[in-house]
Amino acid sequence: MTDQSKVKLGSSTDPYNSAEERGWNITDASTITAPLQLEADVVIVGTGAGGGTAAETLTKAGLSVVMLEAGPLKTSSQFDMQERAAYRDLYQEGTGRGTKDGGMVILQGRSVGGSTTVNWTTSFRTPPETLKFWADHMGVSGCSAEEMAPYFARMEERLNIHKWPQAPNLNNSMLQRASEKLGYEWATIHRNVRGCLNLGFCGLGCPVDAKQSMLVTTIPAALDNKAKLVHHARVVRVLREGDAVVGVEAEALTPNVRGSTGQKITVRATRTVLAGGAMNTPAILLRSKVPDPHGRIGKRTFLHPTTLTMAIYPDTVAPFYGAPQSIYSDHFQWQHVDDGPVGFKLEVPPLQPAFAAGFYSTAGEEIGTSMDQLAHTQCMIALMRDGFHEQSQGGVVELGDAGQPVLDYPINEYLLEGVQRSWNIMLEMQFVTGCKSARPAHKQARHYASWKEAKAAVAELQIAPHKVTIGSAHVMGGAPMGDDPTNSVNDCSGKFHHLDNLYVMDGSLFPTSIGANPQLSIYGLVSKLSSNLAEDFTA
Repeated sequence: MTDQSKVKLGSSTDPYNSAEERGWNITDASTITAPLQLEADVVIVGTGAGGGTAAETLTKAGLSVVMLEAGPLKTSSQFDMQERAAYRDLYQEGTGRGTKDGGMVILQGRSVGGSTTVNWTTSFRTPPETLKFWADHMGVSGCSAEEMAPYFARMEERLNIHKWPQAPNLNNSMLQRASEKLGYEWATIHRNVRGCLNLGFCGLGCPVDAKQSMLVTTIPAALDNKAKLVHHARVVRVLREGDAVVGVEAEALTPNVRGSTGQKITVRATRTVLAGGAMNTPAILLRSKVPDPHGRIGKRTFLHPTTLTMAIYPDTVAPFYGAPQSIYSDHFQWQHVDDGPVGFKLEVPPLQPAFAAGFYSTAGEEIGTSMDQLAHTQCMIALMRDGFHEQSQGGVVELGDAGQPVLDYPINEYLLEGVQRSWNIMLEMQFVTGCKSARPAHKQARHYASWKEAKAAVAELQIAPHKVTIGSAHVMGGAPMGDDPTNSVNDCSGKFHHLDNLYVMDGSLFPTSIGANPQLSIYGLVSKLSSNLAEDFTA
């Protein structure tokens, strides 16, 4: 483990420190004092996994590109591994984004690099089971495991995605040990890192640029290829002339990205690519009042609803240090695909103090006692695989009063059964590895001293929305791809079914949840789609 006292903040690796020397064209829209008008071959809305990948691919093909990002430009020179600043500056709504009824917290990035700037580096190819389900049930063509393999391989090489070679920290090690004791399958996670110092603060922005996010890989490459980047620029709507999209209209945001300065940004482009993520992209389509004859925009938006259990061990676990995620288990993921109870993936999260405190959903002496034992705490999470069953339809993106995206995502009995079942599995895993006590993420739960006591308590808890703690860092769907326009929004090239020159290239395209952390799924799919779009231009 790296001695953090020896980590030099104000990173010497920050590529943006040489932006002027490299001739990069970057505009902070919060500083403009007059309307800004730009033109390009392609305008890309969003700079996360989809937008960043598309930008590099298209500029490498010689196309002029403008990248628009609603969030700020924050880089490793400013990343200090402090939760308060990171949550305020790098996350949607300061980590306050949630579902319409407040039943789930939604963690999404909101800065240059999007969620890739703050994710935990976990990288999985889209599971073959998911790709087969899309082909068999969702009308998706051209995305079989064999057809996608070259694009996954390309992005794995580009972003140095490889199996994590170091020993897991104790937080992850407990998942491995429990799986071995109970006969569950487990494996080591692949991570997109280069020169990783094993700090464990990936969710707060990597201070040494080891994480191969879009912030330090594809966006700098696109800027080297003469792309323009405008941040603090929120896209309001796409611009249309007849049945063709001709660009976008955006508004400049204040430095704290909470309001508009009143200045307008217009980008006219031959092609428009929406890559704002699987809430913002459907919201742009809705605000633009684009044709939607079958009412599909915003429907079937998925989250990987995630719940957890917390355990206290006699020995120090230090769950805030070391690679955040390095071990996983799919033992309960694919036992059923399109029938039977919901499947889930088992992982662990890092536990920085403020983040961990939110898991307890309690106050007073109990939260104080629990946080006093944070160094001895281990956490397991279960990520529900949503969208594969008739009782698992996800949620619906709507527009709020100010035109912002709001996700109506009811937590039904199908999901709640999976929550309760996953608690029992994770609690047993923690007790079998020697914890002193453990508790599920339920507002009326407490720490239980044995597996027998915990199992009995879970059976008596009211398993209901707002009683159970559920959240997600993975948003997918809402503008799904498919060959049939009656049940999809875009075709399998990412082109919007009902207008010309408009494309979607982000996780909105997924017709179900992935069943795995989705960043590599987005990288691979967008590498394919943007490569094809570049060929269309050169043809």
